[in-house]
Amino acid sequence: MRPALPTRPAPNKTAPDESGPAWPAPGRPLLLAADGSGLVAEIEAYLASLPLPARTLAPYVCPYGRVLQPWNAEHPLPRRTLLDRLAHRAARPVPLSAAEHLRLTSRYLTQHGWLQGAMWDAAGRVCLLGAQAAVLGHGYGTVSTVRTARWQVMEVLHATGRPVSSPDAYNDRPGTRQADIHRLLEQAALRARRLGL
Repeated sequence: MRPALPTRPAPNKTAPDESGPAWPAPGRPLLLAADGSGLVAEIEAYLASLPLPARTLAPYVCPYGRVLQPWNAEHPLPRRTLLDRLAHRAARPVPLSAAEHLRLTSRYLTQHGWLQGAMWDAAGRVCLLGAQAAVLGHGYGTVSTVRTARWQVMEVLHATGRPVSSPDAYNDRPGTRQADIHRLLEQAALRARRLGL
């Protein structure tokens, strides 16, 4: 028969259910079998005494997909008042800042598609100018808002080393991609918001 291994002091911990000590008492010898199963029992007891890791909650994902939002989802629709109806005129435009106009332009391009070389096509795709005109035509902002927004786009183009004669010239350059237009509109919107425009 093999002699027992020397005594090894172990911490006096109890199991989480408080049913009794999970470790041998200090000074008590831990007998190991020839196959080392006593060591396995000690490791299992130690692991059982540790607190469970906090469960991280995954974000909820609806199994049925998500509802597509229209490009103007956060803004009210232009409505004709009684005076507008009596005067047989269109509804007053929804007031927008230049930053909001640029963000709506980007969302309009996302929903309807982007185009180079023409203002719009039969499929409904539009260029940068076409998207700005469409946002204005749907009753969001005024001509002054669009003009201020285009100035901000030009400022960003020149500040980032892309001197062009107009935003439309940048839109129609062969190397320009739709992602470049969205990035440009986002930078211009941030600049306009910083300036309070």
